[in-house]
Amino acid sequence: MIDPRVAVCVVYVAAMFMNGMDATIVNVALPAIGAEFAVPPSATSAVNIGYLVSLAVCIPVSGWLGDRFGTKRVFLGAFGVFVLASALCGAAQDLTQLTLARVLQGAGGGVMSPVALTMLFRAYPPEQRIRLTRVLILPTAVAPALGPVLGGLFVDHLTWRWGFYVNVPVGVLALLFGAFFLAEHVESVGRRFDVLGFALAAPGLGLLMYGLETGSWAAGAAGLACLALLVRAQLRSESPMLDLRLFGDASFRRASLVLLLCVAGFLGTLYGFTLMYQTALGASAWETGLVTLPKAVGLMVASQLVPWAHRRFGPRRLIAVAMLGAAASFALMNLVQGPWFAAVVQFASGLFVGAASAELQVVAFTTIGSADTGSASTLFNVQRQIGSALGVAVTAAVLATQGAPTEPATYHLGMLLSAGFALAGVILALRVKESARPAASAVK
Repeated sequence: MIDPRVAVCVVYVAAMFMNGMDATIVNVALPAIGAEFAVPPSATSAVNIGYLVSLAVCIPVSGWLGDRFGTKRVFLGAFGVFVLASALCGAAQDLTQLTLARVLQGAGGGVMSPVALTMLFRAYPPEQRIRLTRVLILPTAVAPALGPVLGGLFVDHLTWRWGFYVNVPVGVLALLFGAFFLAEHVESVGRRFDVLGFALAAPGLGLLMYGLETGSWAAGAAGLACLALLVRAQLRSESPMLDLRLFGDASFRRASLVLLLCVAGFLGTLYGFTLMYQTALGASAWETGLVTLPKAVGLMVASQLVPWAHRRFGPRRLIAVAMLGAAASFALMNLVQGPWFAAVVQFASGLFVGAASAELQVVAFTTIGSADTGSASTLFNVQRQIGSALGVAVTAAVLATQGAPTEPATYHLGMLLSAGFALAGVILALRVKESARPAASAVK
């Protein structure tokens, strides 16, 4: 019989790896998608916008669903939706069908990700979580780095559709495995659904994500207005959908904010560098994917070093140094001219981002009790998605205001702003506690 904790690790890696890889594999395929469907490049952005908005809308309800109906049942249901949507994306016959399938995929991913993290951290007590870095880093950081590699391979040698079809066999096997070996956990059968919270959170996060992705100031402002009302409502609610009181926990608050900045810089440079290497330096999609592969190697090396570095230096110094190294590697991408230097910089970027993100996920939940893990996972994933969208949006906005896209200098400011996100993370990292006592319940 397989240990339920091992089962959690297996399905967590499978589900989150697919979710993380899809976020970047599509970027490389957008030109090919536009060419096949005979639409302008600007129209293909709907493929990503629909996914990200749907993801943002569905994340807030994930914690309540998992606690109310059971993490196993909700996770497998959301994972099944994600796999089905992947098949529908691959079979799409026009841009509208593809966009609708991506919206469905985002809904599955928005519920799946927080519930998966909840299951993982409920299965392992805080003192054992540092050993989970080898598991955490694979889907959360390596998968986005591998996305352009596989995307380039599919686009140049097969078809962009395989970027979605590849999820189906892996997903079906993971679903069957989870159905047999995952243990069910229901936290609160009688937990009331926060209608007002959802009515504010869904449009607030959705409009904010839409505004960041499209550059719409009106949508972004409307989203922020909804979120401002949400904060007031959630702090007054006895059973909030998003338990903002958890930000009273200093370790959770600081670590999750640093991770937001880390993800913003990481995704911003991944987006900007991919465009620069193809458009300005003349590489193919496959060559661009290959030159970013060392990033994934660096991330995997980091996962092996973090447990040792955690014991040797403590979380504060480890996170601060890693974020400083990430900032330097982001800035050095402006000096890339050929593949060898690019490979070195990408490896360094992966190493430092991997070390920071793995340690931050452990630190954030150190003092969060089991009963509040679901709510904390929801908040954690909300901030991760905002960071991802923010990084890409800032880079895209900068590129839109710069010179010709065929000139490398067009991309330099975007890389420097991504480095600025990481430097801001260094300042916050210096306030992370060196050690924290695991809590029996969350801070209220």
